[in-house]
Parts: sequence; structure tokens; C-alpha cells
Amino acid sequence: MEEKIEHYDASDIQVLEGLEAVRKRPGMYIGSTSSKGLHHLVWEIVDNAIDEALAGYCDDIEIIINPDNSVTVKDDGRGIPTGIHQKTGLSTVETVYTVLHAGGKFGGGGYKVSGGLHGVGASVVNALSKWVEVKVYQNSQVYKIRFENGGHTVEPLAVVDSCSIDRTGTTVTFKPDPEIFKETTVFDYETLKTRIRELAFLNRGLRIILCDDRSEEKKKEIFVYEGGISAYVEMLNKNKTPIHEKIIHLSGEEDKISIEVALQYNSGYSSNIYSFTNNISTYEGGTHEDGVKRSLTKIINNYARNNKMLKDNDESLSGDDVREGLTMIISCKHPDPQFEGQTKTKLGNSEVRKIADDVFSKGFERFLLENPDAAKIIVEKGMTAARARVAAKKARDLTRRKTVLEVTSLPGKLADCSSKNAEECEIFIVEGDSAGGSAKSGRNPKTQAILPLRGKILNVEKARLDRILGNNEIRSMITAFGTGIGEEFDISKLRYHKIVIMTDADVDGSHIRILLLTFFYRYFKPLVEQGYIYAAQPPLYKIEYNKKLYYAYSDEECDQIVAQLPDSTKMRISRYKGLGEMDAEELWDTTMNIENRILLKITMDDAMMADKVLTDLMGEEVEPRREFIEKNAKFVENLDV
Repeated sequence: MEEKIEHYDASDIQVLEGLEAVRKRPGMYIGSTSSKGLHHLVWEIVDNAIDEALAGYCDDIEIIINPDNSVTVKDDGRGIPTGIHQKTGLSTVETVYTVLHAGGKFGGGGYKVSGGLHGVGASVVNALSKWVEVKVYQNSQVYKIRFENGGHTVEPLAVVDSCSIDRTGTTVTFKPDPEIFKETTVFDYETLKTRIRELAFLNRGLRIILCDDRSEEKKKEIFVYEGGISAYVEMLNKNKTPIHEKIIHLSGEEDKISIEVALQYNSGYSSNIYSFTNNISTYEGGTHEDGVKRSLTKIINNYARNNKMLKDNDESLSGDDVREGLTMIISCKHPDPQFEGQTKTKLGNSEVRKIADDVFSKGFERFLLENPDAAKIIVEKGMTAARARVAAKKARDLTRRKTVLEVTSLPGKLADCSSKNAEECEIFIVEGDSAGGSAKSGRNPKTQAILPLRGKILNVEKARLDRILGNNEIRSMITAFGTGIGEEFDISKLRYHKIVIMTDADVDGSHIRILLLTFFYRYFKPLVEQGYIYAAQPPLYKIEYNKKLYYAYSDEECDQIVAQLPDSTKMRISRYKGLGEMDAEELWDTTMNIENRILLKITMDDAMMADKVLTDLMGEEVEPRREFIEKNAKFVENLDV
């Protein structure tokens, strides 16, 4: 029996004041204290500079990773106000950096639209940093303030220098606190570069500079795109084959809400639609995306019927039909956005749906009328997709699971688990019958299912759904998962909450893993988004020493184990060429037992970069694939070819 707490009164209620609350529960403010949370600190400060750009006062932003791994963010905006704040009695700069929910984004007067929505960005960065230094350039003077150890003011705001009357802006330098970010305090250049490039695309004409001063070979890249989101579409379609030359760019504003859309069709079969609100990625979609999609379907069907491309008795093209091969960016600027969804990345404002529909309808209808050749190509692509959809429906029937009243339709080679509780069930997609046999013998039959695949599955990047569904290996996976595919996809019917790709640690295994990830990304994206897809990490080496076994998952780990064992002439080191070389017990101990195994969760931190890599690796163009392999050769040089 649990011990009862006899005493409970007001003294037991803990009140965390100011920035202490942020340090106590950092995940509430930046999501996590992992690498992702670390980089979130940069975005909080950059967002404040971007807000100055959205308001029309900032043209240049510079982000510098300093040699000590602190980060400096400079902007040429108006500069944080330096006067005394009437409510706090402190300078406004100190107030912004030490008081939660203090900022220019609540009253509506400071900013028309804002990406930093909560007014907590600057103070949260201060709370989670070893030290922060802020300089403000205003009225021909340079003001400076410094904070240390989680946001304590050690140097109050004071004038430290003079500057030109034309010089305005804010410079912030901060060093993350290793007591908070225990996993890493090292910033990743490529992570920063990807988001900075995205911000430059979304803010046409804004110049953003990224510098890395941590090594002798200093890096410096400048991002500025006069084409805005049209340049974004051009980049995303770079290694695809557009079917019409001109990128369609539409924009309009109603009730202080602006909608901007850029799109271009390519010869591929998947659609890539990315939406943003006030520069925030709304990868769960929302009302702006709904309105544009609805309008796209309506306008293309109207054009097709008015021009007799669709006959009176023909079925209308579906949304999926008209989006095949579409690359589209949707950017909404809203003075008061409301976010919802699982991760608060879905726009919920109901009024935006009609505005997005109106703006897109007018512009897209005009484009089709003024460009009949492109219009014909776009409509014909949708009609071809519709014919393939009908064929896919017939093929999809072969993958549909029977009801409990009918004979089971599970694929014969699937060794299913006995549990019906999806939360504890996992399925291993195993390369080859040999490894599949070991996995079936060594698994926990209650919770672990095994599905062996023969050879390499179809490259879905080069095929429509009707052809994909004709592939036996893909059909087996769809049937086993239980969710259906395409229009019938229902994630609530997923039978396993861990789908684990288990392939050999060689080039062929890597290829199979990429083929599977491409399939999941294109046709089961919610499974990737919600964290159901994993990759197993089988060992590379087995080390036998004094009747004991040691397993190493990398060359480095093998060297470390060998170095720690005395008298190494008495050991035997074997390198596994594939999963099939392991017996059932070895495979269980190293790769499947939840007590010992290492699983890599596949995430979609950057959907657009994932799409680009898949296009480079699996698309029609050979040159990008060659460039990718050359650039990443160091990651595969130790693999068996």
C-alpha cells in the first residue's frame, strides 16, 4: 500500500517565478532539449528579426556561429526600444529579455503580422543560455546589456558607444547552457542553412547571411531571392521535368489577410504541397491549404468541361488527379493566426478558407485562359491520372483485408504476432528469406511479426499507384499494415505501432532501405510523420573472447572493444556480411530484443529536404544521383560493394 501524504496546504504549491519556470520545464517552451531544441533558440531570435522585415523595417539579417559555438544574430531593423517600460520600471530591452510574454506582438500596434507569436522568444533564449549580450543601435548611440546564468542581468542597459544616425537594429549573441542542453551544444551548419534558405524564399528580397567562423576555413553564404516562393518552386523542381515552362505565381489580399501561391507541374506522379503561415511551416495543412486545393480541383474541372476535354457524362477529376506531379508553395500572412492539430502546425482560422479559394480561383482561372497550351497539358495530366486511379482501385481490392467474418487475407509469408493490441505490436520488414527464417525463429511471437521481402521492391518514384499495386512485395506490406492505401487510407486501422526496416549493413541493404523509405514517404506519409517507422541497426562485428560474445555496431566501436580487452591474440573477430549469417539467437540478442537493440526512428524534421533527397536518389535524372553519391562517399566507403 502506498504511503499517504498527511500534509497538503498552500505551502505545497510551488510558484516558479519568471525565467525559473523556463529552466525547470524547457520542453514546454522549445519542444525538447535535444539538438532540435538547441537550434530552436536560433529561430526564436531570428523570428524577431524577420518580424521587423515583415513590418517593412529590415532588409538584412546576419547569423554567425562563433568560434566558441555561441551564435550572433544581427538585423538592421528599428532596434528594440530602449526607454523605460512603464509597467516593469526596467528598460524595455531588459523587460523583453527577462519577462515572459513581453513583446510587441500582443497589442496589434507593433506588428501587422508576426512569426514570433507568443512573445516568449527572447526571454526563453535568455533563460536557457549561459550568457546573452544584446546591443541596440538607435539615435546615433550603441546600447548594451548583458545577462548571465539563466537570465540574470549583470550589466544593465547603458550607452557604450556612438554610431551613425542611419545605423539602427539589434545584435544578439547567446551561448546555450550545457546544463540544459546535455545532449549537445554544437550547432549544425546544414540545419541552420536549410531553415535560413527557406526564410529567404518566403520573404522576397530579404537578404540573410549565414557565417560559420568555427574553423580556419570560414563559411559564408548569402541567401536572397527576388523571385520569392517562385524561386522556391524552381529549386524543388530542379531535378524534375516540368511539363509547362512558366511557374504560376498568384497573390491577393482580403481583410488584411494575404495569400500567395506558386506552382508548377512536373512529369512525376507525387504531389508536393508545402504551406506556411507568417513563415511558420504548417505541414499539417489547414484552412489556407484547403481553400487552394478546393479551388484547384474546381477550376481545372470547369476548364476541362468548358473546353470539351471532359464530356457531359464523364466523371469529374478528383483532387488527387489534379494534384499529380504538382509542386506548390502556399504562403499566408495573417494578423491573428490560430493554430491547431497534433503539433500546432495546422492553420485553423475558418475565414482563410474562402479567402484562399477566392484569391487562387481568380489568378489560376486567368492563367489557364491566357495560356491554353499549358492548360491543355495540365488537364491531360489530370485525366491520365484519373484513368490510372480507376485501374488502381481494381488493384487495391487485392490488398484489402477481409473482415473477421471472412477468410483471412494476410500474405502467406507473414509470420504474424498473436497480440491484437497495436500499441505493443511491431512488424519487421526483413531482407531475404534466410534472415526472415532467423527472425521468425528468434522473435517474441506475441508482439513481433516478421514479413520477409524477396529482392528489391519497385522504385515508386518512377511509377503510378496502379503499377505499384501490381508489385507482390508492396501488396504484402499494405495488406499486413491494415490501413489501406490512397483514398481508403485509415491510420486508426494500423495493426503495428512499430514498422521496422531490417536490412543488411551493405550497399544493397541501404538501397532496399531507401526504396522502402521512398514508398512510405510517398504513400504512407502519416506513418512517418507520427513516428511509426524505424530502421533496425544490426551489428557489423562479433567479437569472441574468453567464451564471451561482444557485438560492435561500427568500426569505431569494434576498435574500442578490442582496445579494452587484454591479450587480444585470444579473440576472434567476425564481420557480418548480412543478416542471414546470424542464427536466431544472435539476431534476437543484437537486433530484436528491446533490452539490447538499437532502433533509429525515421522522422520528417524537414519534409522538403527529404523530398529532394528522394528525388535525387530515385528520380529519372542521373546527374543529381551521381553528385549525391560523390558528396556522401565518406558514409559508404567502408561498406561491402
